[in-house]
Amino acid sequence: MTTRSNASPSELTMMADTIGFVGLGAMGSRIASRLVAADRAVIVYDPDEKAVARLTGLGARAAASPAQVAAAASVVFCSLPTPAIVSEVALGNDGLIHGGALRTIVDLSTTGTSATTRIAAQLGKAGIDFLDSPVSGGVSAAEAGTLTLMVSGRHDVFTALQPLLALIGKNIFYVGEAPGQGQSMKLVNNLLFAANAIAAFEVLVMAAKAGLDPRTVLDIMNVSTGRSYITTHRVPDCVLDRSFPQRFATELLFKDVRLGIDEAEAMGAPLHMAHAARAFLAAAIADGEGALDCANLIKRFERLAGAEFGASTTEDDATQTVATAGS
Repeated sequence: MTTRSNASPSELTMMADTIGFVGLGAMGSRIASRLVAADRAVIVYDPDEKAVARLTGLGARAAASPAQVAAAASVVFCSLPTPAIVSEVALGNDGLIHGGALRTIVDLSTTGTSATTRIAAQLGKAGIDFLDSPVSGGVSAAEAGTLTLMVSGRHDVFTALQPLLALIGKNIFYVGEAPGQGQSMKLVNNLLFAANAIAAFEVLVMAAKAGLDPRTVLDIMNVSTGRSYITTHRVPDCVLDRSFPQRFATELLFKDVRLGIDEAEAMGAPLHMAHAARAFLAAAIADGEGALDCANLIKRFERLAGAEFGASTTEDDATQTVATAGS
């Protein structure tokens, strides 16, 4: 392991000529693509060779390990699925901590406060700064560079790296100095997202059972008190046409809800709806639905009600809207 002193803001600005990126999944691949498209020199790593090939096809350079990424790049972004994987990538035998060029990690993952605090402390001993920067907005925002970023860590490092952050995010919030504060904000957001989604799905299926036109239902909800991100974006984009594109896996939403509940319990903050959401998500995963996009959760209510919420297309009317109710 190489020990170094923390970089000054001016050093960070000068050294960020090559940017590292580890984790090229649904979100990471699109975020890394934004950096490549901005004519930045980007070096990437992911165990999925096809994911790496897609990025190298755009102009990125491939590395054989996280350590090799950190040997070439002073600033490395991570977009990873679980706290354990973040820890291994940052601190493992082939981890980023062993790369001599590395001065700052920007973690875009959702890992929870305890893991983030531990990882940041270990990196700090090696002179590596850690910006905790979970994101929100989904795949479409990652592609468009309009993500919301919730950043905590050294303020001068945050300020120095804002030009890079602006390449991937539109709404960039500085949450605080303490590592993990960004995680707390993300978990609060995703707990509400999960509860909103499940509540919206069950009442939309009720609307279908009642024979209400789905587009009219959404039009009314979205100018009324029932509206949420689920009714304004996720249902219109993913459910109404029954396309269910892969954007955010149910098992990842469950992970975030579990982390949020654990954190709330540790601080003594009571949660009720979040527990119901966790139980519902756990049942879906037990039934083999964990890898599916979380919009598919509406189908669980549809099966029970014998009703389907959405639109179908015909040759005569490509925009015909239906709400079918079973007997």
